[in-house]
Amino acid sequence: MKKYIALFTNGLLKENPLLTLMIGLCSSLAVTTAVSNGIGMGLAMTFVLLMSEILISLFRKIIPDSIRIPVFIIIIATFTTIVDLMMKAYTPELSRSMGVFIPLIVVNCIIMGRVEAFASKNRVGEAVADALGMGLGYTWVLVGISIVRELLGAGTLLNIRIIPEAYTIGFFAKAPGGFFVFALFISINLAVNRMTAAGKGGAK
Repeated sequence: MKKYIALFTNGLLKENPLLTLMIGLCSSLAVTTAVSNGIGMGLAMTFVLLMSEILISLFRKIIPDSIRIPVFIIIIATFTTIVDLMMKAYTPELSRSMGVFIPLIVVNCIIMGRVEAFASKNRVGEAVADALGMGLGYTWVLVGISIVRELLGAGTLLNIRIIPEAYTIGFFAKAPGGFFVFALFISINLAVNRMTAAGKGGAK
């Protein structure tokens, strides 16, 4: 049980795909202008990652090594298409606001990296713990960045007016603002990791 908990918590902070591994950044910074986009993208990514890792882990012993990458891409593309069609059917506004970034989950480095490095070499239970940790780690960072950018850049949260428009800072709604907020999150994460490491060192 401890092994699964460690795998799950690993993706939340220690090996967070955005803050630590720094992969899948392009789509992440592009969609984080609104909290709804952050939630939608995070959940979509988590679903595709989870289902892909489960399926690839189940069939890891019978997938020929010579064609594993094309097989991985087909599996990822299948679940990405499911998510894309479901969003278009049930959340069309959200689907439109995120544009091409949902279909581009197929080529997201986070998913391909995890199925290649982890799911193809480990059992299903371990793959599930890894996928949930990485997916939720990705999601909380997206939502956190989205909250800061939407609140300061547009003065709203989930389209509810919080700050009068006259007091908003347009910088945060633009690309440079996204990089700035992302840098702050990385700095905070590094500081927390260093304090945790120092605390463990002192305890010894």
